[in-house]
Amino acid sequence: MPDDRSTVRTAGAVGVPAGPPLLASRLTPAVLPRPVVLRPRLARLLDEGVASPVTLVRAPAGWGKTTLLASWRQAVTEADPDAPAPAWISVEAGDDSDRLWSYLAAALRSVADPGGDPAATPVPDRAPRPDELEVLAAALAARERPVVLVLDDLHRVTDPAALAGLEFLLRHTEQRLRVVAAGRAGLPLAVHRLRLAGELTEIGPGDLAFTADEVADLLTAHGVAVPAAAVERLRERTEGWAAALRITALALHGQPDPDRWITQLGADQPAIAGYLREEVLAGLEPADRDLLRRAAVTDTVCAGLAVALTGDTDAEGRLGALAEDVGLLHPDGGRPVWYRCHPLLADLLRRELARLPAEEQRDLHLRAASWYAGNSRPADALRHALVGGDWTTATDLFVTGWPELAYDRGGPTGPVPAPPPAEAVSRDPELALACAAQRALDDDADAAHQHLRLAAGHAEALPEPRRSRFARLVAAVELTLARLAGDPEAVRATAARLLATRPAAASPAVASPVATSAVAEPAVAEATAGRHALVAPDGGATVRADDPRAGTGDDADVRAVAGTASALLALGAGELAAAASGFASALAAARTAGRPRTELVCASRWALLAALRGELRAAEEAARAALALPPCRGWSAQLDCGYAHLALALVALHRDQPAEAEANLALAAPAGEEAAAGTVAAWCRAHLRGDEGDLAVAHRLLVEARSRWSGRGGELAVRLRAAEADLHGTRGDLPTARDLAGDHADPPAAALAVAAARVELRAGDLRAAARLLPEWSAPSSADWPLPVRLDAALLDAVLAARSGDGRRAGRTVEQALDLAGPDGYRRPFTRAEPGLRDLLVAHLDSGTAHWPTVSDLVRAVEVPDERSPVGASSATLDEPLTERELTILRYLQSILSNVEIAAELSVSVNTVKTHVRNIYRKLDATRRRDAVRRARQLRLI
Repeated sequence: MPDDRSTVRTAGAVGVPAGPPLLASRLTPAVLPRPVVLRPRLARLLDEGVASPVTLVRAPAGWGKTTLLASWRQAVTEADPDAPAPAWISVEAGDDSDRLWSYLAAALRSVADPGGDPAATPVPDRAPRPDELEVLAAALAARERPVVLVLDDLHRVTDPAALAGLEFLLRHTEQRLRVVAAGRAGLPLAVHRLRLAGELTEIGPGDLAFTADEVADLLTAHGVAVPAAAVERLRERTEGWAAALRITALALHGQPDPDRWITQLGADQPAIAGYLREEVLAGLEPADRDLLRRAAVTDTVCAGLAVALTGDTDAEGRLGALAEDVGLLHPDGGRPVWYRCHPLLADLLRRELARLPAEEQRDLHLRAASWYAGNSRPADALRHALVGGDWTTATDLFVTGWPELAYDRGGPTGPVPAPPPAEAVSRDPELALACAAQRALDDDADAAHQHLRLAAGHAEALPEPRRSRFARLVAAVELTLARLAGDPEAVRATAARLLATRPAAASPAVASPVATSAVAEPAVAEATAGRHALVAPDGGATVRADDPRAGTGDDADVRAVAGTASALLALGAGELAAAASGFASALAAARTAGRPRTELVCASRWALLAALRGELRAAEEAARAALALPPCRGWSAQLDCGYAHLALALVALHRDQPAEAEANLALAAPAGEEAAAGTVAAWCRAHLRGDEGDLAVAHRLLVEARSRWSGRGGELAVRLRAAEADLHGTRGDLPTARDLAGDHADPPAAALAVAAARVELRAGDLRAAARLLPEWSAPSSADWPLPVRLDAALLDAVLAARSGDGRRAGRTVEQALDLAGPDGYRRPFTRAEPGLRDLLVAHLDSGTAHWPTVSDLVRAVEVPDERSPVGASSATLDEPLTERELTILRYLQSILSNVEIAAELSVSVNTVKTHVRNIYRKLDATRRRDAVRRARQLRLI
């Protein structure tokens, strides 16, 4: 090798002339920037990734890809100085097949087996022929150690054929070649094939993003001290983007108030703006950059909105390419797909947008307003109409869409609309109300009240019926303000005032005080039948035959809005029966008025309340109908859909479908911020964890649920307490179970009475259990939640069997099956007291009208495994679990998802999934619960 360290001349393969001079700087990483923050979790991801053939590190510019790979390579070399360092190639723009293979030849020769002859590795210095590839593949497959090859900036290869030889080697070297590739996006590898074959580990922006602790370490390394709250704000603002964080750390030196500087961090910082322009936007096509700038008028954009903003019918393809190939947009995974930019990039694009002529900016806002109005998003439509200064359109949107605005919720998202001119308000005072509604939805109550006061000055001059309609709109805005302020008394008063503005000819609608299936199901069926007549064929704006500006057709709207407000208030207070009745009535009114947004609010919550009462079929139908409504978007719509998914989770729980219950619980997460939904979600998870045998986690979740519901009382509080009593009884803590199930009411609540009877059954006192068990077949029991009634019936059957009355036990089981059949209940049978399975077996022999169901339940009911008594030594597996698999197996007992387990262990999700598959195979299990149960039988956990 020449003394000149700037170039290397590689020896060619046998019969192949030596290649051109190569730059040594491309065969080793650049010097790491100082200071370097160690990130062990990412190093572990790479350590585990190189166990598979290909590891891809993909992210836009500035996410720390090269720094990560260089620091990892250095750590690997230091950990084992005797082993060759992973080979390194820095790819440059313009590398064709021959040039790239010249560097591949040098890199592969540099990692010959210890003691081997580097020149003997048969690597050609230019794109190899098929026979040369086969010789090279055989040589690599015969190596003692795998070859690790790092390809940095692989996205610079524009010709996929340049990597054809490398892909051949990956397929035919028996996994002795391990490639770690980094690039921005659109890497020219067969990603989909590798992913399907399980040969790919992927590390993306979510993995590369700095955590709060890593941000704090970075600032400390730069000698910058800021409060913990400021660290978290910085992480949120940058979303963990390495380049922005390093720029910030350098800029904070000498700042008199670092906390305030971080709060104001944006693309107005020259260093950040310059990096975004030069490294992120500079390489884009003009049409792509224009699309991003125009889309910056909104927070998120989908294909239809992008077409409306740009007039480019290819906008959908461009959005997909900017997300997948360039990595500048983040898709939400929904349908249709919505995309968003990184906050700092969005800030820069909005600044560029602000430099456009005012008329062009106004046109973009009005295009957005028109699209939103036609796609069931009135709040967004109103905002853009006001920002665009189209006062007539804004007023029309508010007057025709006020019921849908009443239950939206947001927060500041974009420029604040300027106040309309006085002459526009004087001409159309409803415009001031539109401004008030918009400011209320942006959580600016002071500004909303100012607009209300301005509107009030014009009310007396309005003629009838416009004056009456104006009073109705004022009450609607005040109801929104009261609801967002969380003021129950104000909500009640304004809801009553809104109802008082109904047209005089309208007759009052009286809702049943109790929402049983007889009340609610007709409302659901009535509106379901009429939905398709109320929705435009393209799923967009609701079609209405009347004109609200003429003052007609408002009765159903008023009942829907006021009724929903009262029902939400009852739900928050724990008055579930009143809430169910209110939602049923408001739901019917919303569907009559053709208001899908209000319909979603009511249907999703009514579905949950029906599921709590045990009306599974009605709950499932209502929840699926809610989710099938024209797609709404935004935080509040996600919250409403969360209620529907939570209802489906409860349905799945009662039907003993744990996987489906878990899936719907994950989708229900946005609703968890509200007390009722968060409480029910914790309760549902507690049952699932208890079913898996993880009683400690189940107890923690129940305590959490009771704490969230504290002070509200009602049926839900009773059932939470009963569930905790059952759990303590299962754990053998009978005194605590008795204390929880004890109820001083006369008569005691049904759920607690059943729990108290079960405690005594477990204590062996059959007489006390029979005395405490409430009469589940009495006419009054029809008002009980059906799960409670079924638990009581099956407990009664077990008591009858243990007392020797087999005939009564059989009759009781048949009655329980009659109750359970229409809604598809399984869990009360599969999780009942020991002895029920024998009753079910005997019931098959004696005859039943539910033979298929009973036969299936007999197979499903769990029985103790007599082959693994307590204290016995664990059985031997044909293939023992590794230490890592045992660790993950312990996590499988918890409520953590694969993603959360990966985060806990600082490994990739793909790694966790691979270990889980191995665990299932070794334990002969097909699902998580079975694997945990089998592992406990074998005393592995």
